[in-house]
Amino acid sequence: MAKAGMSAAAVALLLLLGFLSVSPVHADSLLSAPLNVTIREIEVNSAVVTWEILEGDPVIGFAITQQKKDVRMLRFIQEVNTTTRSCALWDLDEDTEYIIHVQSISMAGSSPASEPILFRTPKESEKMASKSPDEVMMEEFGHAAQLRAGELIIIVVVLIMWAGVIVLFCRQYDIIKDNEPNNNKDKAKTSSECSTPEHPQGGLLRSNV
Repeated sequence: MAKAGMSAAAVALLLLLGFLSVSPVHADSLLSAPLNVTIREIEVNSAVVTWEILEGDPVIGFAITQQKKDVRMLRFIQEVNTTTRSCALWDLDEDTEYIIHVQSISMAGSSPASEPILFRTPKESEKMASKSPDEVMMEEFGHAAQLRAGELIIIVVVLIMWAGVIVLFCRQYDIIKDNEPNNNKDKAKTSSECSTPEHPQGGLLRSNV
């Protein structure tokens, strides 16, 4: 029993030494969580998330989890082979709270998630109220310019189609007009042959009085 207890203690000691010798290497391979995660350019249906990383971390990409508050459904965004430190969030709902986590990605794996960031998208009416009259006027002018450009394109296409129809009609009319003299000659020839029939001996038929 004493020998069995000593051997078990020796095995436990060896395992502990092995763990201590391996754990520092494993700790060095871990990435740090992204820092200073910030939400910028918050719009009704979009926003931009930015972050920083520790200098020296072998980061090759990022992963973002996007979640509506009090809703379990997640949206996962991941991109590798990039050095960017920002990402656009799209297709958001207005007047909705979202929770964002960011992770760094390396060849060895992913970092811990960043601290959660909570933000809310504004209502359309709030966004319009926060804009200055000049900004509203510029947006309306831009929309009007787009509509006018679309209308001009439609008008140009219709005019080109009508021009093609007119050119085709003129060509057909010229062909018909060119064929009319030939048709008139054929009709005149046929009429003369029918009105003055020839006598078998070459003379005209005359009636005897």
